[in-house]
Amino acid sequence: MDATFATGKELQKMDPVFGQLSFDDHEQIVFCNDKDTGLKAIIGIHNSVMGPALGGTRMWNYNTEWEALNDVLRLSRGMTYKSAITGLNIGGGKAVIIGDAKTQKTPELMRKFGEFVHSLSGRYITAEDVGMETKDMDTVRDVTPYVTGISEERGGSGNPSPITAYGVYLGMKAAAKSQFGSDVLDGKKVLVQGIGHVGEALVEYLTKEGAIVTIADINEEKLYEVAQKYNATIYSGEDLYTADVDIYAPCAMGATINDNTVNKIKAKVIAGAANNQLADENVHGPRLQERGILYAPDFLINAGGIINVYAELEHYGKAEIMSKTENIYNTTLEIIDYAMKNGMTTHKAALTIAQNRIDLRKIENAAKK
Repeated sequence: MDATFATGKELQKMDPVFGQLSFDDHEQIVFCNDKDTGLKAIIGIHNSVMGPALGGTRMWNYNTEWEALNDVLRLSRGMTYKSAITGLNIGGGKAVIIGDAKTQKTPELMRKFGEFVHSLSGRYITAEDVGMETKDMDTVRDVTPYVTGISEERGGSGNPSPITAYGVYLGMKAAAKSQFGSDVLDGKKVLVQGIGHVGEALVEYLTKEGAIVTIADINEEKLYEVAQKYNATIYSGEDLYTADVDIYAPCAMGATINDNTVNKIKAKVIAGAANNQLADENVHGPRLQERGILYAPDFLINAGGIINVYAELEHYGKAEIMSKTENIYNTTLEIIDYAMKNGMTTHKAALTIAQNRIDLRKIENAAKK
């Protein structure tokens, strides 16, 4: 079709990067391809005002390249605001590798990906995400220093998942305090959707406090394993979004709060580890607010992982990692308060405060030139 006559979705597909709704003024998008290893990857650098772009690499068997592009754009944008709201002097970036991590990931593929990261000369620093392990980051480290989340044996901070889960747990407690009047989760019914590394660690924190935990995941083997380990209930209903629970914790892929689910949710608090939980932040955030459901901004409460790997760049230890992660509790309360006072959603409040910090740094940077 001639571009002159393309409209709507057709036009968007013909303008593959700049026309994407999630582009949001990204600084750089890098498409990586290597025939020998089968590597097909996209690196997104959203904003480097606060410093080099830091964000994990996700390996996922996307249905289309459009889906992969949209994911990396949304994820890298989220990293910008995650780091800014957490007070880290680092920019936002992310990478996705298209493929099945269980069957297509090889050391050769990871090393080739590392070479592409290295070619950016430090503008992007990678880390672990969905489909990746600490050992994969060690392999990337063989060819580039621009990687975090490497093993402790190699001087890194190790697997960031437990710290991510701890931050989500604290953000959940803060949201519970605001919504229910107490941050005590003992007796509260919590549905955890997705029990990967972070989700399982969150289940452990919740179980230790006495929460009544229900779990859901597409991996049945993992479901039974975690259910038995923590005495959790496996969700058996037809539609988990209608589950009669106090708190819904999305810990799998993003966009689970969408046109099909936003009006079904019975939970009064949403607090989970997944990135980009709102399919459309301008539609679904306000709708949750209208329904009296308190949403703990995902890029705020799941920031424990970035705090953990950022430690490798700033050379601070476990004590400071825990201190910065524990501050997520206070920041969550501050965001909720700011949202209430300014008549906006919690997501918008968090974005506003993060953007204010970025804008201030931009002015400071300009003044130094």
